[in-house]
Amino acid sequence: MRAPCTLCVLPWLLTLLAAPAAADSPTTSSWQQQVAAVSTGQDSRSRGDAITARLDALGIQWRTEAFERDGKHGSNLLADLGGPADAPLLLIGAHYDKVDVGHGTTDNASGVAAVLELAAALKSRPLTAHRVQVAFWDLEEHGLLGSHAWVETPDREQPALYVNFDVFGWGDTLWMMSPDADTPLIRSLRRAANAQKLGFAPGEHYPPTDHLAFLKSGWPAVSFSLVGGGEIDGILAVFSGKKPSVTPKVMQVIHSPRDTVAEIDAGHIDKALAVVERGLRDWDAADR
Repeated sequence: MRAPCTLCVLPWLLTLLAAPAAADSPTTSSWQQQVAAVSTGQDSRSRGDAITARLDALGIQWRTEAFERDGKHGSNLLADLGGPADAPLLLIGAHYDKVDVGHGTTDNASGVAAVLELAAALKSRPLTAHRVQVAFWDLEEHGLLGSHAWVETPDREQPALYVNFDVFGWGDTLWMMSPDADTPLIRSLRRAANAQKLGFAPGEHYPPTDHLAFLKSGWPAVSFSLVGGGEIDGILAVFSGKKPSVTPKVMQVIHSPRDTVAEIDAGHIDKALAVVERGLRDWDAADR
């Protein structure tokens, strides 16, 4: 497969590596490199090449699943991380396509990079009660087509949980979509967030993205974003058709020429990924 353009990646990568905290955390530095690599791609194929290059480097076997839905053709990327053969499935995913303007960095190279970092962690130290797969959806920006196609495939195994990432590029708050306000996973995440001194905002109100393909089929799903805590009310206002007094940064950046690595702030990435990983490990252990 075609490799990402090294000369294209280099200027952005140097900028990202100069950001605060990059030298302090291998996870943060790796996340930044993957955000930069995926962001260079202006179409799904080249963005997918950056993803599969990282999976190859991690020694994770991957496959493509082509699909057609609503007259459009796309390709989802799937990878198995292993686990007990008869165990229920944990699926973790993010969309990797972008709109025509900008570089799709916040929306959604940031979420893709988060999934890749979790894949590395869960491969290094597997869960004990669940098999794990990661998925990268195509054509989310055209109506969640990739995730809907996956869910609607005949005889598809229903995951015990689908965990989605979309817009994971800056901020001090882990924003979580959960249909239920109080679950063992939320309680674990809250404890971990408090320990990390990271904001945590779970709730059912959340922008539309790939978790909806699962929920609409009656399958359990949650979704995560990393944003500024002060943005959340404004984001929800925009998606409900209202105009907030101050336009949240997310709404200024996504689907615009500003969606580049220049807007990324990795200051809390290490904490956010540690909180999600801790929550998933506790959730897994509860099923043993």
